[in-house]
Amino acid sequence: MNYDFSIFFVQTFATKNTKVTIYYLEVTNDKKEYGPRLLLEGKDGQEVAFTGDIEYGKMARLTVSDEEGIKKLGFILRQSKNAETFTNKKCNDCFITKFKEDGTVEIWIIQGVERVYYDSSQKDQMPKIFSAKIDKVNEITLETNLHFSLSDGKFAGVTLEGAQIKEIQAFEENETTTNRIKIITKENLDLETTYTVSKRLFGTSTVEMGAAIRSEEFDTLYYYDGNDLGNMYTKKKTAFRLWAPTASEAKVVKYDKWDDQVGKEITMTEAEKGTWKLEIQGNQDGLIYTYKVKIDDKWTEAVDPYTRAVTVNGNKGVVVDLTSTNPKNWSTKKPALKKAEDAIFYELHIRDLSIQEESGIKHRGKYLGVAELGTKGPQGVKTGLSHIKDLGVTHVQIIPMYDYQTVDETRLDEEQYNWGYDPKNYNAPEGSYSTNPYEPKVRIREVKQMVQALHKQNLRVVMDVVYNHMYSACESNFHQLVPGYYFRYNVDGTLANGSGVGNDTASERKMMRKFIVDSVTYWAKEYHLDGFRFDLMGIHDVETMNEIRRALDKIDPSIIVIGEGWDLNTPLDAEKKANQKNAATMPRIAHFNDRIRDGLKGSVFEERDAGFVNGKSGLEETIKKGISATSIDSSLDPEQVVTYVEAHDNHTLWDKLALTNPEATEVERKQMHKLASSIILTSQGIPFIHAGQEFMRTKGGDHNSYKSPDAVNRLDWKRRAEYYQEVEYMKGLIQLRGKYPAFRLGTAEEVHQHLTFLEAPENVIAYTLTSPEKKSKTELTIVHNANRQAINFSIPNRGKYSLLVNGQKAGTKALAKIQSNEITVPALSTFVLETK
Repeated sequence: MNYDFSIFFVQTFATKNTKVTIYYLEVTNDKKEYGPRLLLEGKDGQEVAFTGDIEYGKMARLTVSDEEGIKKLGFILRQSKNAETFTNKKCNDCFITKFKEDGTVEIWIIQGVERVYYDSSQKDQMPKIFSAKIDKVNEITLETNLHFSLSDGKFAGVTLEGAQIKEIQAFEENETTTNRIKIITKENLDLETTYTVSKRLFGTSTVEMGAAIRSEEFDTLYYYDGNDLGNMYTKKKTAFRLWAPTASEAKVVKYDKWDDQVGKEITMTEAEKGTWKLEIQGNQDGLIYTYKVKIDDKWTEAVDPYTRAVTVNGNKGVVVDLTSTNPKNWSTKKPALKKAEDAIFYELHIRDLSIQEESGIKHRGKYLGVAELGTKGPQGVKTGLSHIKDLGVTHVQIIPMYDYQTVDETRLDEEQYNWGYDPKNYNAPEGSYSTNPYEPKVRIREVKQMVQALHKQNLRVVMDVVYNHMYSACESNFHQLVPGYYFRYNVDGTLANGSGVGNDTASERKMMRKFIVDSVTYWAKEYHLDGFRFDLMGIHDVETMNEIRRALDKIDPSIIVIGEGWDLNTPLDAEKKANQKNAATMPRIAHFNDRIRDGLKGSVFEERDAGFVNGKSGLEETIKKGISATSIDSSLDPEQVVTYVEAHDNHTLWDKLALTNPEATEVERKQMHKLASSIILTSQGIPFIHAGQEFMRTKGGDHNSYKSPDAVNRLDWKRRAEYYQEVEYMKGLIQLRGKYPAFRLGTAEEVHQHLTFLEAPENVIAYTLTSPEKKSKTELTIVHNANRQAINFSIPNRGKYSLLVNGQKAGTKALAKIQSNEITVPALSTFVLETK
């Protein structure tokens, strides 16, 4: 194609003669004929014709002279067509401003790029292939930084080494120029072969794995169902198996020490379904290792995703004899649990429990700190495990204790804090809670000691798991070993972010699903765990959650599974998301009930929004649905609903009340707080208590304390002593719930049969519960008064009543005997009455 330049003077200085060389790189093959047209600005200019050819373009040389000197040159690259002036410009006004000392200048212009380049070494700005990816088993997507013509020779000037091209397709209909095409191959591509693609002017690029790795064909081709991924230890040998189907080579790298930079590489043998295997003879207990894989001519090294032990900070895996980590008398015997509705969860951060000096706990902030018994704090109150046991809950839910990213285990002499929702190694415990993070077995043994101690106190243990995302997708061992597979992507190729932290794992893919199921069952069996809480469960798919449930049932049907079933913006079909809307398709998996949470205290997303207990009217029906465990779906059994008002996320209930009711007295806020807890512990479903909720925990108004200091997050045992009566009230509610089966009905049908709501004044909820036990004639009447004044209430049936809860005290023993069916319920209080 023929172009010319119009050069015009804009500003002058001492240099009178300037020699200009212009290199113009063509991208499209436009065959039109053009002629010169002169442009002037300020001074007369001159037309310039391209007089020389260069590879993929044209060259022009000229000398520009001016007696006043030249400081700045302006030019326009345009089509020279007689009838038109500027309509066919190929470049808007551009300026040359950098001149050599001798008054010469060389510039490079790229078709379609309105910019002047003074150095040909600026390769990133020159025509180049941006990416070439296998997006289907017979399709490569080629993307360049600049547009090119689809008519530029056979297959648009594209060649493919290693496979035959069938055709080239544009992404948009009727496109003639583009920077993105589909290369369709005659045969399916071998996903283990390295291909190279070339494009005239743009160069050559290795074809990388793209969206094809996320296809059903890929899963069908490479799904491996064996149970030997990771390292399989025996005293005689250790077998390694890695799933890395896109790797052309794989190695195990052995290290002598945790901080070694160079190790001994041992080549693995390619095996079935994209796996690689290796056996090392002899007793390898304590062997430090990583995997190294070659993908697209690039080597990457990563920790084994299946490793069960790691070095300090989790940067290398370790082979261990797990039997040597078992504490004395390590037993599979667990506290009894007839059904999930009998559970009362207590959510705990390991460090929070014991880090305060006043806790009286020796191993502060450690696994072993949770295991200590007999500890006492201010005024002789029980602390730590003894406090939890005394409270009467059944399950201790520990927020993340797998190996996470954001605490440096080599600097534990400094205060560091994180909740731990940033996974690094899923199958190894976090080292910062151990007494020696440098010794891989210590953390494993101490987690087991902690679980053992809780079990001995008749407390079951629930693990908070975060399989929905990782700290960093690109830095994760998943991505390093099988790039593009384990995470979910948007249509445009960017990482999905329904989790809100930068990435979503793709549980719907067979090997990610397998990993999650394998990981959960490993923790359940090796550490004798009794439940799992799935963070952001709505990121996962229904089938994965159901498969987890089935796998755990084979181990122990009494293991409870709960999760955050929020409807999250992740690219997964709506009917496949493991959220509340699909709860009916996930039997025996419980969802946190955010409706009763926000109904009781106000929205967690609006600081000053109030709820039922703190002054907002018209919420009676919302609370009734929460009480009857029908908020999410009226057909669900109560075991599928977690009833709560406070958790580690958002403001504590006490801090929320300070925001919504700044005018209220401390006594009034205490009553609001107790009312909320009373409703939770007398509702159907699985009640959930945040550690410290019993003594009205405060974080000083911090609504997101995930990395706040200990001063914010620690359990304040001085406050425990100060709020002694409030703790006693909570203990009484827990005893009440444990005694009466009517609070723990097992099916939706039972709830419909035994729970009856009564007519009540505004801001009051009243109902009766009859016993599900055939021989029992016990009936309970519950009245929740959220008004700021006392109310009179008529119980429908006359009889003799025992008052068990009165808003100040609670328990299983009568606080008073009431002969009349006319009662007065104090402001912001709960009454529970029993009749037989």
